[in-house]
Formats: sequence, structure tokens, C-alpha cells
Amino acid sequence: MNRRTFAMGGTGMLLAASAGPAGATGPDTSAPNTFAPDTFAQVTAPTTPGAAAPRWATSWATSVQGPYPTGNPSAQPDQRFAFPEPAEGARDQTLRLVLRPTVWGPQARLRFSNAFGTRPLALDGVHAGLQLGGASLVPGSNRLVRFGGREGVTIPPGGQAWSDPVDLPFAANPAAPLLAGRKLAVSFHVVGASGPMTWHAKALQTSYATAPGAGARGAEEGEQSFPFSTASWFFLDAVDMMAPAGTPVIVGFGDSITDGTASTMNGDDRWPDVLWRRLLAHAGRPVAVVNAGIGGNQMAGPANYGPSSPFPGGPSALMRLERDVISLSGVTAVIWLEGINDFSRNGNATLEAVRSGMQQGVKRLREGIPGVRVIGATVTSALGSSSAAHGHAEQDEKRRALNDFIRDSGTFDGVADFDAAVLDEASGGLRAEMVPESTTGGPGDKLHPNRAGYLAMANSIDLRMLLGR
Repeated sequence: MNRRTFAMGGTGMLLAASAGPAGATGPDTSAPNTFAPDTFAQVTAPTTPGAAAPRWATSWATSVQGPYPTGNPSAQPDQRFAFPEPAEGARDQTLRLVLRPTVWGPQARLRFSNAFGTRPLALDGVHAGLQLGGASLVPGSNRLVRFGGREGVTIPPGGQAWSDPVDLPFAANPAAPLLAGRKLAVSFHVVGASGPMTWHAKALQTSYATAPGAGARGAEEGEQSFPFSTASWFFLDAVDMMAPAGTPVIVGFGDSITDGTASTMNGDDRWPDVLWRRLLAHAGRPVAVVNAGIGGNQMAGPANYGPSSPFPGGPSALMRLERDVISLSGVTAVIWLEGINDFSRNGNATLEAVRSGMQQGVKRLREGIPGVRVIGATVTSALGSSSAAHGHAEQDEKRRALNDFIRDSGTFDGVADFDAAVLDEASGGLRAEMVPESTTGGPGDKLHPNRAGYLAMANSIDLRMLLGR
């Protein structure tokens, strides 16, 4: 097995890598499964005379944290059998992660992260295919993924690596209506023991794992080798698709209310998901919406974050801004919802610290992504929350003052007034029908909106702020 090692310089700088033949358009005949001509169309590039060349657009992303198990997962199955020793991480086993691209294309590329690992992460047997159901794939859709032409990659601690482009013959016509909303399954073998795992705790999407020691099983399209399930994503943090030039890429950036706490497990009804479906119905062209939320995230804290000093809410918003937003491909707009955790008893941040952080973050976004539109989202109420850290009067006073700043300071290019969409003016908290939680059932915590709340939030956004018309 050929494996390529990537060395990192500075903070996440790739010093030795090959992006592969970005212009390749033919099927990958080296893949273990090839497509019958009457089953999937051959991959072709756009040939419209005078049309701008297609470009990479981030179609799915998640924000990494860690190492596992530090974080705030929802509806998490018992992970002891898949990962018996968290310090050793995954051991000679294959993970099959399920995710929903928001734009499809004839080619994809994958980004893997070892941001919070303490050992080199060796991967091989990486494949991408169309999910059929559970851990099963649509027969014939699974494609081998390479790195610099090789079948494996080693990522140093703190590093990341992009794959070569991989052809997706089943997405040769990305505009096919029946492709929208379908899910991609990315499988990869962890060689040896990974050590502490970089992950995203709250996927709200079921993915799958083999038993430790099962070896490389990513080429298999059935589910027999994947007995264990997880409600988190590991190592993989971005998927790009080759998309028409000018495809809008919108990032939802924030905390658990962007991450989707209390939404439906496997239901794709976080507010960024609902926003994407609205845009798909109205834009008349491909639009990507990706989720960069982390449950428990803060603007102003923690001051330090890393493998030896983890925090359930992940690195601060400013600390992760480069990796989770600026480095993504083709970003055109950011909707930023943050602050409620800073004002909790866990954060205890001042109003000025959060306002200053937002101003710094907006400045960095505009410097890092010329022309980006930054939309400020008003912070929703936690008044009366059953959480011991939330719901007190001082938190609500700071929240309302921060919302005044978001609405009136001119810092942002537009405002998504989420607070107005879910507020019960009589009680000052969330509207009653938006409180019972949608993930596992129960009364809710009066902090996180449920599915009804997320629908109201997404439906309150003026799409003209994002599409420029």
C-alpha cells in the first residue's frame, strides 16, 4: 500500500501535497468497482462555449473539536465497543461516515483533519459512495480516493490533508432533481491506532464503524462489516464538489443552536438545513449551505484549547475562524449566531468582550474572503432555562444588549432576526411550541429551539441578503 506523508508548517500550512489532476474528467478505472455504461453516465466537464470554468465549492463541512470524547453529542449510542480506549482512538478499523452534500458535482475532494491528535494519523482504503440505507451503499457507486496519486496518507498532529479529485459518475448530472438531498458515505481505514481522535461531537446523523481490528473494509458496499453506529463525525471535516463558477457558498457559524441541538436525529432540520431547502427552491441554481456550529461554543473563551486542555464547546469562535470558515472553498456569505454561552455561568464574559470579538471576527472575514457578506444573527432567548448555567436575568440583559449591537451598529452587512422569530413576548422566553425537544423527546430546556423553532428561524431570513437580488 502506498501512503503519502504530509508535513505541516506553521498553523495548518501544507508543505508537501499534490492536488492530483484537477482537470481529469474520465472515470477512475483503478477503482475496485466500475460502472456499467447503462447504469451511470460517464463524468464530463461543462462544454458551454464562453462559460466560466467550474470551480471547487465546499458542499459539506463540519467544525472539528476534541479530542474524543470531550464534546456535547446528542443521542449518542454507547461507543465502548467501537472505541474501547479513547486514548488509543480508532484501531485498525474502518469508519463509514454519512453526510449530506448541499451541492453535487462530477468530482469531489475530501479534507481530513488531525487538528487535535497527538500522533500521526495514517489512513488508507478511502472510498466515497452513494448511501443506500444504513451502512449500505448503492451498488457500483463506491469510488477509491487517492492522495497525491497514492492510496494512503499520513497526517501529522495538528495537520490536515486534501485528497485528489475523485470522479463521481452517479453525480455526472448534478442538477438531477432526485440527487438533491441524497447522502454521501465516506469510508476510510485507520491504520494501527489513531491515538486521540479529532471529531465533531454533535453530528445528529448516524454513521458507522467496524469492530477494532477489522481492517480495511471501505471497498465493501454492504453493511455486514459495520455493526456499530455513532452520532458523531471523526477526522473528515470538509467535502468540496466541482461546481459551476459563482456557486454561492453560505456558512452558518456559531454554537449549539447552529449545530442543531434539539432538532430531529437524521432529520436534517437544523436552521442551516431548512435555509438550504429554501434557497434550493428559490434560487434556480446550485447553492451550498454548510454548518460550522459547535455545541457549547463561545466567542471569548476558552483562552487556551488543545489536546491537553480540551473544552466541550470546542475552540473559541475567533480561534477556529480560519479553519472553519476562511479556508473553505468559494465562501460568499456567513451567518454568525453566537453569544449565549459567553453570557452563561460557564462563560461569564462581558458584553464588551463579545462585541469586540464580533468586530474582530468580521474584520478577519472580510480580509480573508474579499467580497464576503457577513450577516449577524440575533441571539435567541434562554430565559427560564432548566440548564443551571443559563436562563438567569443577567444573561438575558446582556443578550438583549448584544442584539441591539447586532441590529444597529452597522458592523454587519445584514441581520437575521432569529430572536424575533422565536420570542414569546409575554414570557420573554422561547415560544411554548418551540420548546419540547425533537431529538429524543422530552420537555426541552428552554434554551434550544426544537424543529419548529429552527423552521421559524430559517424562514425569517431575507434571501436577498445571501443571493444579492
